[in-house]
Amino acid sequence: MSDGEKRTGDEEAGEADGLRKIIHVDMDAFFASVEQRDNPELRGKPVAVGGSSGRGVVAAASYEARKFGVRSAMPSVTAKRKCPELIFVKSRFDAYREVSQQIRAIFRHHTDLVEPLSLDEAYLDVTEDKLGIGSATRIAELIRQEIRAKTRLTASAGVSYNKFLAKIASDQNKPDGLCVIRPGEGAEFVSTLPIRRFHGVGPKGAEKMARLGIETGGDLAAKDIEWLRAHFGSFADYLYRAARGIDLRPVRSSRTRKSVGGERTFSRDLSSGGELRETMEDIIDIVWGYIERAEAKGRTVTLKMKYNDFTSFSRAKTVDTPITDRETFANIGRALLEEVLPLPMPIRLMGLTLSKLERKDADEPPRPDAQLSLL
Repeated sequence: MSDGEKRTGDEEAGEADGLRKIIHVDMDAFFASVEQRDNPELRGKPVAVGGSSGRGVVAAASYEARKFGVRSAMPSVTAKRKCPELIFVKSRFDAYREVSQQIRAIFRHHTDLVEPLSLDEAYLDVTEDKLGIGSATRIAELIRQEIRAKTRLTASAGVSYNKFLAKIASDQNKPDGLCVIRPGEGAEFVSTLPIRRFHGVGPKGAEKMARLGIETGGDLAAKDIEWLRAHFGSFADYLYRAARGIDLRPVRSSRTRKSVGGERTFSRDLSSGGELRETMEDIIDIVWGYIERAEAKGRTVTLKMKYNDFTSFSRAKTVDTPITDRETFANIGRALLEEVLPLPMPIRLMGLTLSKLERKDADEPPRPDAQLSLL
């Protein structure tokens, strides 16, 4: 399990058995890195992309800021408290999209099987690469070199025989790193991972697993499928396979996302109109960032709330034309909130979702549903 940059040989020996060659490429602190590239005064300094006002939220943080504990989706006031020298800059999604298009062109130089997850990451299937290079590790090295040369930005990559492992590997040696998980190494690699590293396992899920004695992939692999189904329902089959390094999903270059959104669970129940309106602004900021990353355009905005007795309700509004700007999205979200105020009881969760999405174009497909926790 050494650094993949040192391996350019036949690490895909398992191809004869039908294994794929998958690369997951993830740009390093993408939004913040673009800002530091374009403004030399920001280089080497802690930078946060997002609003600096009392209701602002961090959309992205540079690695210098992350050293202080600053993270995306964090309230700006909290970020500033953690890092008093933090520099806030406004987001420039036109600039991020332009760089993203450059990166995707590099991907398609090597394969047409590219599945973008957002502006700054994608899966590539290079089992049959266009240039006949043959080695997925070598292709990943070349892609990272090309990205650096053409954009002056760095990317990390994971190489493996399925999507689950490639995505985990891309995070292993960040920033500006490369990791390879070869055929036969997947189960062992996963066994040592903290359960929080598993895609789809959020903070609440990790807490539940800890209570059940599951801290690592190895702990998870020790549980049989019936036990997992009894405790995790439909999520069990995914957990069972992932704990063994198994993922049969193909890289799809044409997939349709149904919705994109996010929700926030509060540390204490909220009921006052003022608190709920302020929270709505936080959620709008973060969810619009997700929408911009996904390049999504939709016609339906849905407000979801969960009362402190765990019952849920939602309100939705559909418009005639796709929503393409933040202010339209924000105004609809605010209006939906006003419709339900005052609330009959406090709530513990609020979320916004954009659905009835339209594809930007056939060449740049978005990923499937995304509903992210804003914890």
